[in-house]
Formats: sequence, C-alpha cells, structure tokens
Amino acid sequence: VVEQRIAAPPSIVYRYLTEPEKWKVWQGVDAELDARPGGVFSMVMGNGMNARGQFVELVPNELVVFTWGWVDRPGIPPGSTTVEVKLAADGNDTLLTLTHRLVPDDEAALQQMGWTHYLPRLAVAAAGGVPEPDSGPG
Repeated sequence: VVEQRIAAPPSIVYRYLTEPEKWKVWQGVDAELDARPGGVFSMVMGNGMNARGQFVELVPNELVVFTWGWVDRPGIPPGSTTVEVKLAADGNDTLLTLTHRLVPDDEAALQQMGWTHYLPRLAVAAAGGVPEPDSGPG
C-alpha cells in the first residue's frame, strides 16, 4: 500500500490514470489504455519494460482497478497482480491510496520501490507541473 497527497481534485487525477497521453507524463514512454472493464492496460517504461493487464473496475473520479504484470520479466506475468487506486477528495486535494495485490513476496520490494518513485511524479503532473526526466526507480 502506498499513499500520496496530490494538490489537484480527483477529477484531474483520474484522467492521469485513464488517459494514455497523461499516463506517459508521469510513468513510461508509451501507453495503451482502454479505460473500461476488460479494456487493455499496457505501458512501456523508459527502460523498455512493458507492463500489461486489463482494466477491471472504474468509478469515475473515485476508483481505478487494473491487472498488472511484466511482459519481459519473470516473476510477475502480465495480468497476474491487481492494482487498486482509490481517490478521495480532501478539500482541493486528492488523497490517493494505491494497493498492489497478489505480488509474490520476492517481488514486493521492487514493486513498492517503483510505486514510491512514480506516485510523486503523478502528484507533480496532476498539480500542473512537469516531472523531472525519469531516471527510473532506485
């Protein structure tokens, strides 16, 4: 579980989780997002790694759930884990809570490090800023 406060309303943050052009601003260099239940979730990191799954549940401005896994890395196959992102309004801000489920124990630290690296970048982008060039987690 990773939490992040974002200086933007949930309606803005939601767009950064469901629109490919906005996703690429904070994580990755390419994204294919079909934000509907059963729709494709695919993004390519700056290092070429491809995470792939599908959207499971979407509640506009409140919740995004998708499956996640790596196309090119053993340990977490495509769609084998679930990422749940809850958005809660707090004044003009959003409290984001990301829960990554079904992650194998030997992969948990890497996933935690990745989300801890990328969610602050999401916070910068959703608040109207431009994240620094991405050097990747760790």
